[in-house]
Amino acid sequence: MPNRSSDALFQLIKSLEKSEKRNFKLYITRNSSSEDLKSIQLFDAMDKMEEYDEAQLLNKNKNLRKAQLSNAKAHLYRQILSSLRLIRQEENIDIQLHEQLDYARILYNKGLYLQSLKTLDRIKEMAKANNQVTFLLQVLFFEKTIESLHITRSMQDRADQLAGETDAVNEQLRMISRLSNLSLELYSWYIRNGVARNEQDEEAVREFFEKQLPADITECQGFYEKLYLYQSFSWYAYIRQDFLMYYRYTQKWVDLFEREPFMVVTETSHYIKGMHNLLGAHFDLLNDEKFRETLRQFEEFSESDIVKNNINNRIQTFVYLYISKLNQHFIDGTFTAGVSLVPYIEEKLKEYWIYLDRHRILVFYYKIACLYFGSGDYEKTIDYLNKIINWKVDLRTDLQCYSRLLHLIAHYELGNFDLMEYLIKSVYRFMAKMGNLSGVEEEIFRFLRRSFGLSPGKLRPAFEQLVERLKRFEGNRFETRAFMYLDIISWMESKIRNVPVQDVIRKKYLEGERRG
Repeated sequence: MPNRSSDALFQLIKSLEKSEKRNFKLYITRNSSSEDLKSIQLFDAMDKMEEYDEAQLLNKNKNLRKAQLSNAKAHLYRQILSSLRLIRQEENIDIQLHEQLDYARILYNKGLYLQSLKTLDRIKEMAKANNQVTFLLQVLFFEKTIESLHITRSMQDRADQLAGETDAVNEQLRMISRLSNLSLELYSWYIRNGVARNEQDEEAVREFFEKQLPADITECQGFYEKLYLYQSFSWYAYIRQDFLMYYRYTQKWVDLFEREPFMVVTETSHYIKGMHNLLGAHFDLLNDEKFRETLRQFEEFSESDIVKNNINNRIQTFVYLYISKLNQHFIDGTFTAGVSLVPYIEEKLKEYWIYLDRHRILVFYYKIACLYFGSGDYEKTIDYLNKIINWKVDLRTDLQCYSRLLHLIAHYELGNFDLMEYLIKSVYRFMAKMGNLSGVEEEIFRFLRRSFGLSPGKLRPAFEQLVERLKRFEGNRFETRAFMYLDIISWMESKIRNVPVQDVIRKKYLEGERRG
């Protein structure tokens, strides 16, 4: 991937759509001063750049000295945000609420206390209707300020009512805060480490989860309390590889939006992530019919205005939709057909490179590598795995480990035996250092070391013996991660039958062996 520009203004300009650029030009020319005209020139110069280059920028803007550049860029940044606020305010409930709070403050500053209080009442109703608890607290503090400084006679027992409302909102925010913290920390653990590797990992996660989980979760009534509660249980279940529990809570996550569909607009990113995780749960359980139905719903959603009119939603939907489309080919065993998706995915990765986080790109590279491996194109497999192995990141040690293992097996398939001894030692050391060696991997390494000296006639029985040994691990939760990242059993069976691995997986799918 290209280096990401760290220049905030450049990233903001590159994120603008044609209509937003046009609106910015109209906005800034309404009061065209000499400074505004300089802003347009700076905007146009940066808009034409493929990558940010300060020397080139100054060279093309002779009227802009280097000492002025920082202030000019900061001024342009604010102007762009102001223009975006004007055209985007109807799309976001929080922007609308902020605007109403601004009006309440203006009325208060004019000495129109009762009008300000009426505006605050309207904000409260809007905030309650849209589950915007943090705005309720801001409104209540403003109301208390007005009531404590001025005799408004707006109603009797006003102090008791405001105190009671504030206590209730604070309690709700306390629960939301604790559950959102728990959800975030569990997700962070997964991003760093992947799934639990052994009983020690599972015990550590269990102790943390039980310690941080509020005792009064049965009192969770609001949308956000339930959302973060379901997310916490989802991450907890996935890390422990309890896929049934993972499915139950990702379904609850999505059902929450089904019960309050207006929240899909307010919290679109959470809805998209919920659909992605529900698809992941169906994939892990090989629930083929449910996977297809959920994928169909998600694809329909990707065509909605909510997605099309918001670049963040478009990017997130692309990422999760195409990960699921790749997974569909893994379920079906149609790897060669799935390769047709790669050019489009590559095109979008290039288009969205300034937005995508490294973790998502790594996941795409690994899944594409698996797609090529399943289709029998081991050189392409190695190309994509090298992108992961050579990218020095501290994310997903599990992906780093299994990329190296699949890289090793791809070289084995290509007959690069001159590299094998070095690769086996290198990969073994890396996985041992990361604490990632399970019984399955130990058996694979042991087999690969021995296989070099076996004659063709003895190789097939050796594969058969290895399959029998590996099948003993399938019921062990801490060994299943090897089967999650690579269908090693099907690969072994393909070697025994002397057929492509995708034929083995496809046959299992058609016979119903891999469906939940």
